[in-house]
Amino acid sequence: MQRLISVLFAGVALCQHTIDLSSQQWTLKGPNVTVPGSVPSQAHLDLYAAGAIGDPLYGENDTALLWVQRSNWTYSSTIPNLRRENGHSTWLVFDGIDTFASIELCGQFVANVDNQFRQWYFDVTDVVKSCKHDPELSLNFGSASKIVKEIARHGDPLVNSVDGGDTEEFCCKEFMRKEQSDFGWDWAPKLAPAGIWQPGRVVQLNTESPAYVRNALIDIYRKDQMNNIPPDQSQPWVFNASLDYLGSLPRGVSLELTLNDANGHEILKKNLDDVHHSEDTITGSVIIDPRLVELWWPINLGSQPLYDASIKIVHGRSMIAEVERRVGFRTIVMNLLPITKEQLAAGIAPGSNFHFEVNGHEFYAKGSNLVPPDVFWPRVNETKMRNLFEAVAVGNQNMLRVWSSGAYLPDWIYEIADEMGIFLWSEFEFSDAEYPANASYLSQYKAEASYQVRRVNHHPSLAVWVGGNELEQIMLAYFFSATDPGTLLLEYQHIFMELLIGEVYANSRSISYMPSSTYHGFLKLNFSSVMPQVPRYLNTSGPNYIYADTDDYNYDASQAFELSSYPIGRFATEFGFHSMPSVYSWEQAVPADQLSFFSDMVIHRNRHYPFGGPANATNRELSILGLEEMTTAVQEWYPIPNMKDSVANFTAWCWTTQVFQADYYTSELAFYRRGSGMPQRNLGSLYWQLEDLWTSPTWASIEADGRWKVLFYRAKDIFEPVIGYPYYNTSTGDLEVWATSDLWSPVHGTVKLSWMDWTGKPLSGSNSPVSKTVPFTVGGVNSTRVMQTNMFQDYKGLDLNNTILRVEVNGKGVAPNDRHEKEQTYKHTSFFHPQSLQNAKLQDPGLKVSHVHGTNEFDVTATKGVAAWVWLDYPLGVQGYFSDNGFWLTPGETRNIHFTVKQDWTDGKWVSAVTYRSIWNNTLTE
Repeated sequence: MQRLISVLFAGVALCQHTIDLSSQQWTLKGPNVTVPGSVPSQAHLDLYAAGAIGDPLYGENDTALLWVQRSNWTYSSTIPNLRRENGHSTWLVFDGIDTFASIELCGQFVANVDNQFRQWYFDVTDVVKSCKHDPELSLNFGSASKIVKEIARHGDPLVNSVDGGDTEEFCCKEFMRKEQSDFGWDWAPKLAPAGIWQPGRVVQLNTESPAYVRNALIDIYRKDQMNNIPPDQSQPWVFNASLDYLGSLPRGVSLELTLNDANGHEILKKNLDDVHHSEDTITGSVIIDPRLVELWWPINLGSQPLYDASIKIVHGRSMIAEVERRVGFRTIVMNLLPITKEQLAAGIAPGSNFHFEVNGHEFYAKGSNLVPPDVFWPRVNETKMRNLFEAVAVGNQNMLRVWSSGAYLPDWIYEIADEMGIFLWSEFEFSDAEYPANASYLSQYKAEASYQVRRVNHHPSLAVWVGGNELEQIMLAYFFSATDPGTLLLEYQHIFMELLIGEVYANSRSISYMPSSTYHGFLKLNFSSVMPQVPRYLNTSGPNYIYADTDDYNYDASQAFELSSYPIGRFATEFGFHSMPSVYSWEQAVPADQLSFFSDMVIHRNRHYPFGGPANATNRELSILGLEEMTTAVQEWYPIPNMKDSVANFTAWCWTTQVFQADYYTSELAFYRRGSGMPQRNLGSLYWQLEDLWTSPTWASIEADGRWKVLFYRAKDIFEPVIGYPYYNTSTGDLEVWATSDLWSPVHGTVKLSWMDWTGKPLSGSNSPVSKTVPFTVGGVNSTRVMQTNMFQDYKGLDLNNTILRVEVNGKGVAPNDRHEKEQTYKHTSFFHPQSLQNAKLQDPGLKVSHVHGTNEFDVTATKGVAAWVWLDYPLGVQGYFSDNGFWLTPGETRNIHFTVKQDWTDGKWVSAVTYRSIWNNTLTE
């Protein structure tokens, strides 16, 4: 993965001495308990590993273990073999400390730290020299909830009042630079862990090895490129390197670049030009002929060639230090510029753009929102992230929004995204709050942003930097005044429209910036101004002008499929509805007697409290109201489970909430994708949210143990490159079928429209719709209507409870960047029923599932009637995913389903425990 190397030329021995803190023996000490510690780690993890506490995520342990986060914890270790002779300098370097800690070495105070997101480094030369024995390093962590509560008491009272003041234990998160979801979110528990959560090291330097590179910026961009502006793709590449170092550099040093391809073949070896260095940074750049390298593309839009770049600091014949990074050559721009005359002529509504362009091409961003994959970051490993990103790739997603406020992703996760071609919309860690803007906080924000921007800029998967989550939306809703801006609005502008953008623009020419995930764009762009983007806010030009993205949730289940309730925008950044995890996840998280929808532990673990709930309601009462939003949705749209066996009934209820979630999201995703051919020119939809970090009712499409919910399978289907989908206005009866494509060239083919009843027989009668096949052609990244009718007027007397439309697309087109320009076949099937399945005249589909001997494949057949929401489940003891799930079948239709095994602890016996169901099973009592 990422490499930072310090060596010398010509085989001369390296005199730099580096000790990895993870290789040392650590002790964790707290109130009446001492256990072995580790680095990277957090107190909860080491206590759990030692058996001092139970699983923090089991049952109600998040509450039972509150004493852990309320306590102070000390990590200590002896660091042997440190050199103390003259000429040596010693540095402590920590890539991440969570969060409030006092550092001592050899019994002497070194520093207090208070930012989880910074790299911390300290010159401890004099401390080491004064040690009489091997130095002991200790970090004493204070309780974040107690400390931030005390800080808030002396903070901005206006800001403090927004977050509940000091009335709650987990209040005031905006006053700390710590993962905000550690203090709880509507999908996360309140644990507030503490510890050395990222790697650390001791570095010793001397006159022969005088510098250590602690961070490195590589910026690859087209000549004359400027942020947020589409560059000239005919220009050569500029390779800019800027290395942050500790120690000192002699005069006359140079920078040398070696660029190798994935096979180790040298592409380029050249000294950088215009080299200059300060007391802690050395910078240089070079022009690269674009013919020497291939373009990097996101998945399904081309290949992902990566190159190994080595930058050496050279003095004479000696190499003082070497930095290696894996890089890609691409341009990625968040285009927020005004709609052009050419776009207007093409039917696009006036206003401004809100879309991404890769290597000069518009593309449709398909994906979801990534939350922290675990409550405890130190146990997030490569296997977990590769499995998660593999799901994203298999699921036809090309972008993840790395939501704030979790934590900045480590480089190795960006590297996985680089390999797989997944763009990462990356946000600074500010979310849903108003943040203090006094000098001490501003210096923290600046140091944090500088470190993070420089650290990750070389990754081709980096798509954009965004100041934070939903910040402008909050400003406009509560604090905006065009004529008399108040303190909070001015502070928002200073942090997000001056400070953070300043760090991005100062360090990178290749990456765009937005101040907020909800953003109306800018009135003008001026790179010489302290506020480069003059915000539009509510300064619109007319009712037909469209500027912003959308961030919308609607928990009125009766409106779920009402298209007029969906917002119109250029890009859908967030949307969704919660569902229950499967019974398999619940079985791992709570005792067996808690496996019911409104059990005490399910109520406890649900953190979605409806907005605007009763003022005097308890958390338990609010949680029940949140759970009832899901049960109401099931009762509105599907047969209600009523099985005699309580666990079977709980299983059915959990699954049916997932069906509603998948059904709703599919409708929304199709609507937004259709928008690529509408005046709004919607070019992106990222649903909330990709994955869970614990077992609870959430918006996730993948459960905490990696199990795909119904939603993920249906999002995978609706994210196919070419789709056909029916759009129905429930109040007027208007029905339209559209074909949508995100290929760059036109797609042509047919859409087969088959009308049937629930037995699968064609509809009959004089007023019944007629099945037919319709030709279509849809342009690049566009949509076109292929059929329209009115179910009320055109088919009077039709039994809508016994009516189904099957839509089958069979199209041909050329995949993006296919050098052979060979047409491929694209197929897609969707179903439409005008009435709720609650009232539909469902038939027993006679579902049959047989395992194909000697394989991980299953043949699924409907033998009697239409099978809606066919679902296969695998047991505990195996991890993986099916090739398709949550699909529909017509009578006589067989679908072969493959299961990809990721882990198997059953020795293959899991195949005999695969279960299956459809929505018909909800009508059964056994």
